[in-house]
Amino acid sequence: MKQAIHFGAGNIGRGFIGELLVQSGYEVTFVDVNEELVETINAKKAYNIQIVGDEPQTIHIEHVKAINSNTNLEDLLTAIVHADIVTTAIGPNILKFIAPNIAKGLERRVKENTTPLNIIACENMVGGSTVLKNFVYEHLSDEAKPLVDAYIGFPDAAVDRIVPLQHNEEPLLVQVEPYCEWDVNRPQAKGEVPEIKGLTWVDNLQAYIERKLFTVNTGHASIAYLAYQKGIKDIYSAMQDPEIVAFVRKVWGETGSMLVEKYGFDPAAHQKYVETTEKRFANPHLSDEVTRVARGPKRKLGAKDRLVSPATQLIAQGKTPTALAKVIAAALHFDYEGDKEAVEVQAYVKEHGYEEALTHFTGIEKGSKLYDLVDAELKAYEK
Repeated sequence: MKQAIHFGAGNIGRGFIGELLVQSGYEVTFVDVNEELVETINAKKAYNIQIVGDEPQTIHIEHVKAINSNTNLEDLLTAIVHADIVTTAIGPNILKFIAPNIAKGLERRVKENTTPLNIIACENMVGGSTVLKNFVYEHLSDEAKPLVDAYIGFPDAAVDRIVPLQHNEEPLLVQVEPYCEWDVNRPQAKGEVPEIKGLTWVDNLQAYIERKLFTVNTGHASIAYLAYQKGIKDIYSAMQDPEIVAFVRKVWGETGSMLVEKYGFDPAAHQKYVETTEKRFANPHLSDEVTRVARGPKRKLGAKDRLVSPATQLIAQGKTPTALAKVIAAALHFDYEGDKEAVEVQAYVKEHGYEEALTHFTGIEKGSKLYDLVDAELKAYEK
């Protein structure tokens, strides 16, 4: 069988990327540091995925095994030498920690196997594979870099599937929604691109990345931050609140306007994409905790992320992102004590005030149109 290595044996890894790889004829080796999870996968060599929604079904996944990269590094390096594809779903902040081992594996591979290999970071971020590549190159020898350049591709990807927080008695069971999307940038790939079920190779990935990021992720965050302010605990309940639904539709109106003008998406087709997204969020089987969706406000408030970037681009198009400004202000007020980034943001606010925090965490320049819009929303909290 063709061999795939997937970093991250969690719910997203098993319930999304792992599923598509197995269904495309790969034996999947999950790489993780959770010894209990690794042992369970190796003992069962199979698991189930439950598709939840209007037409529920169970999918049985076989041809899987796992490696603990902390205790079985040699097995991982050997696997990288012989792999046909490498993927990740570990979270943006963890990419730098797997880079040294990937670099070691590639050093060995380019000496023994010059078959082209593509490494795809399937993370909830823009340019994840490029970020991983940069981390990997920090650990490569000067001798290996030209060979890695020649034979190893790091094509960026846009991925989308809701895998909610869950507690299942069956240890490897994963519940997921029916919808999934996996777009990968063909120009960055090396060799003949593999045909994988559910994966679409595209020539302009940025359009699809921003469509997903500024529709799904922006919408999800907008619902969560507004729901948190209202004391609503889960996304499904938030989607029963007419005020929140009406508001997120305004957000989608703003981001949709920007995307249609920038990339030439068909307006009717984009509206259908938005309506599909809304339906997904309203699926009672996929409801997620508001605090989990809202977590990481420091990252979500970044200049290139889901809130500030579309707002900045709208202003560049001569438009006024009033709804997005309200979400940015709400994110700065997210004070959930169970989230490390929220605690950090609130500590900065306490010491410096909201105006300084606004520029510090978002990069929005004081006195700019967007700054004034968000500042007005921040002041509205004081009334």
